[in-house]
Amino acid sequence: QVQLVESGGGLVQPGGSLRLSCAASGFIFSNTNMHWYRQAPGKEREWVAFINNGGGGTNYADSVKGRFTISRDNAKNTVFLQMNSLKSEDTAVYYCRAPTRGREYWGQGTQVTVSS
Repeated sequence: QVQLVESGGGLVQPGGSLRLSCAASGFIFSNTNMHWYRQAPGKEREWVAFINNGGGGTNYADSVKGRFTISRDNAKNTVFLQMNSLKSEDTAVYYCRAPTRGREYWGQGTQVTVSS
C-alpha cells in the first residue's frame, strides 16, 4: 500500500533551518509529482511547494519563495524540503502529498515550531 512518512521536524529559533524528508513507498515514485503542504493551528492546510517527477521543475508559494527548496532523490524514493530563514509564521504541521494511482495520498505530518 502507499505510504508517506515525514520526518525532520522540530523546534528551531527564528532565522534557523530545518530539512524535512518524506519517504515514499507503494507506488512508482519516479513517475509521480510531489507536493509539500502545511497547516498552522486554526488555519486551513495550504500548499507550500511542488516538484515534478524528474526533479527538474519546481514551484513555491510566495510566502516561502527564496527561503525553501524542494528536492527529491528518486533512487531513495524520498522528497525533501530545505527550510532556511525560518519565521514564526512558518510554524505548522508539514505534510507531503502524492497524487498517484487515481487518488491523493498524504503522510501523517511532522511538526515544525519556530520560536525563541
